[in-house]
Amino acid sequence: MWVLLAALALGGCAAPPAATPAIGTLYGRLSLQVEAHADRPAQSLSAAFELRGNAESGELRLSTPLGTTLAAAAWAPGEATLSTPQGQTRYADLDALSFATFGETLPLRALPDWLKGQAWAGAAQPAVALAPGPGFTQLGWHIDLARFGSGQVLAVRAGPPAVRLRAQLDDAP
Repeated sequence: MWVLLAALALGGCAAPPAATPAIGTLYGRLSLQVEAHADRPAQSLSAAFELRGNAESGELRLSTPLGTTLAAAAWAPGEATLSTPQGQTRYADLDALSFATFGETLPLRALPDWLKGQAWAGAAQPAVALAPGPGFTQLGWHIDLARFGSGQVLAVRAGPPAVRLRAQLDDAP
């Protein structure tokens, strides 16, 4: 079962987010679509997000438009946790967390850098510039920065299954 979809359905049970924004925190809205593949149906989610930290340690909170926290992923070296209204689950790392949650390994460690419009320095292979247009390819994903000036980042993996992550960054909550 898809943990974040359940969290979206039960979001009214979660506590409200902290009122004080943290320095260096990214805010916005994101949508994720995972194409149907083999025996798995297509999946999607859309939520407001708050992301603080970097590839080594941080926190990603997903919330409703009214600010109710739906789910929060936190990570540090050697562990990652997912907190939902149903409780907290621990994982060895962000790859294990994303696979258990989405059925796909998503590049969550790279996300803080990608949302800042830069390649993740921790990738084993260097990023390759997209031609034509602004952006790059990294970890099998195309990071389109054509609308970065207006706060939009699009990350696409061809698949299978194809995965599309779109983020619209805001200045603050």
